[in-house]
Amino acid sequence: MQARSHFLGNPVAIAVPFLAALVLVGCERSKQAASAPSAAATPSAATEKVFIVFEGPWAFATDPRDAKVIMALAPKTKGHHDLNVAASNNSNLAAGVYDLSVPTQSGAITNPVDASFAQAKIDSKSLQGAIDDKSGRYVIRLPKPEAYVAAMRYRSRVGASYPPDPSTEKDYVTSASLRYGVSSLAGFSLAGTPDSGTFNPLLLQVDTPTITFLIDPATGDLPLDNCLTHSREAFRDLTKLLNITLFVDFPESKSGCRDKDPQKPHATKAEATAPPLERLVELLEGNLTDMPVGSAGLIETTPRFLPSGVPIALTKHAMASFYLFGIHQANCKGPILILTTKP
Repeated sequence: MQARSHFLGNPVAIAVPFLAALVLVGCERSKQAASAPSAAATPSAATEKVFIVFEGPWAFATDPRDAKVIMALAPKTKGHHDLNVAASNNSNLAAGVYDLSVPTQSGAITNPVDASFAQAKIDSKSLQGAIDDKSGRYVIRLPKPEAYVAAMRYRSRVGASYPPDPSTEKDYVTSASLRYGVSSLAGFSLAGTPDSGTFNPLLLQVDTPTITFLIDPATGDLPLDNCLTHSREAFRDLTKLLNITLFVDFPESKSGCRDKDPQKPHATKAEATAPPLERLVELLEGNLTDMPVGSAGLIETTPRFLPSGVPIALTKHAMASFYLFGIHQANCKGPILILTTKP
């Protein structure tokens, strides 16, 4: 009897630690499974959407040297401030050719283009001429995006004859956003060769998923200026750089605006670049579209009064206050172009 009791007790003693070990192994695996991300969540966590925004008189074309790269081209003019690139940090850029490095793309590169982009054709010689136009242009080279989308639109008419046909009227893209799916927000950098001076490579700090290339107007379209003179002039400078025949018109503009449109060959430099305060005074008088924009000495020597009886001399100082204390410069309202290279 004693031998039998001894035989029965040993299996129990052996089984208890064995079962305890199984329980410990099971708990450990449960902890590991809870702490590890699920397989379904991993891809979405590794993909970031980043938008690279272009504001100003820009055109996009495929790089003739690399079909996987696109170029953004814009004229450098006295009517605009220097190009600025901004993420969480920013830098001004001189005229030149720059390359934007983008982290490894994880999204499909299908390149759909929003239907509200204005389209134009350019021959290879004209495109190369724009690229080589030192001191007169900016070129930003960057990988082809997932998609070209609209960041802002404005209603206008665009055509190869002047004035553009009313049938071309629609809301065209005036601020473009290129969408990228990337593996990380780290790794965006800008390098390049300005036409004069040097440029140290810039590591862009992308804390929020937007990088902006901004060409801000020096004066912009004045409030209430339905001629939108600056936007017409900026679009003229863009098409001149590209050596293409294309014009923009705005449906809200009066017919008199076309008489002094800087896009037209007969428009003189004085008509196209009247001092901003002088143009604003004419606006307040209600006759901007009825008189030459570049009338020298208007403010200083013409003894006229506004309908309210306020002398123009006082209006001059009031308008200066507007400019110094609150008028925000408007962006260019001419359409951004998507270029197709002709054989």
